[in-house]
Amino acid sequence: MALIFIVILIALVFEYINGFHDSANSIATVVATKVLTPRQAVLLSACTNLVGALIGTAVATTIAQGLIDQRIASQKVLICALLGAVVWNLVTWRAGLPSSSSHALIGGLVGAAVAAAGNFSVVIWSQPDSTHWWLSQGLLWKVIVPMVASPLAGFVLGLSIMGLLYALLRNWKPHTVNLVFGKAQIVSAAGMGLMHGTNDAQKTMGIIALALASGTTTGRLANLPHWLSFLQVAAPKPGTNLTIALWIKITCALAMAAGTAAGGWRIIRTMGHKMVRLHPVNGFAAETSSAAVIGLASHFGFPVSTTHNISAAIMGVGAAKRFSALRWTIVERMIWAWLLTIPISGAIAYGFMRLLRFVGAVE
Repeated sequence: MALIFIVILIALVFEYINGFHDSANSIATVVATKVLTPRQAVLLSACTNLVGALIGTAVATTIAQGLIDQRIASQKVLICALLGAVVWNLVTWRAGLPSSSSHALIGGLVGAAVAAAGNFSVVIWSQPDSTHWWLSQGLLWKVIVPMVASPLAGFVLGLSIMGLLYALLRNWKPHTVNLVFGKAQIVSAAGMGLMHGTNDAQKTMGIIALALASGTTTGRLANLPHWLSFLQVAAPKPGTNLTIALWIKITCALAMAAGTAAGGWRIIRTMGHKMVRLHPVNGFAAETSSAAVIGLASHFGFPVSTTHNISAAIMGVGAAKRFSALRWTIVERMIWAWLLTIPISGAIAYGFMRLLRFVGAVE
């Protein structure tokens, strides 16, 4: 019982730290263009993330039952998975690198599960669907393919939308463009926050639901007093979406909003200032592109990275003007962080799990 509460606590800490990364990314452009003050942007992000978190459970279902064998997902495995993600998130946050909290969590989950089982058979690598590829399950289809495809889509969409806007607005005065798109960017920033909530907040929900479902199945929550009965969550049948309690959704969304308010400014400086110079029209194009890609991914249950998508969209927007407008040294650092996130967070979680075994905390 105590382990279940520890899982929930660490999951919320992870979600809080997630606010440093991905929620900060979702409001970086609107702050960088000075359309909203940091405080206004945080409030907008908190509200839209909360609403987005209440929409659907497809991504939470993927995290809970689409990546590893549920039978290996003990409370200790989940604790080590979360610790692996938290450590890597803190390292990259300290360095000001907008790495993916989503992929850190996925890497941690896989690493801890492999350490617990002693082999890789507990990882669901690929379960192709004969009807449509997007209905396929496993790490390949739910994580690796979207990890490559979604930033490419964000880049192309950002490039296309910005190119179209350059053509349509070529006779507008700069003052008019800034005035119109200063207002339009508030809408696009709200859309970005909403779509971010539909995807990122659900990942932690999936972990908490997995912990509670495991506790319910094993009988650890059988003798709870009536006022704690809300902790009981039924394990979902394979192929069906989770039914997540409202308190889980709201708690995760609030933890993410608190993290955004507390420590997101390192990432905002990298995203909004160092990579390319942004004006309101650029911010509008980047946010609209990224929100569209994330929304589509959430619909199909793909746990994509807000970081990857908004970064790629900003690159596309910058490239629409000229490729030299991008600061390629910053881009290179970000790409290395992307590539290393899953293996390093997985290795850290693996190490934590092996440490528990070494001290006799697990068999």
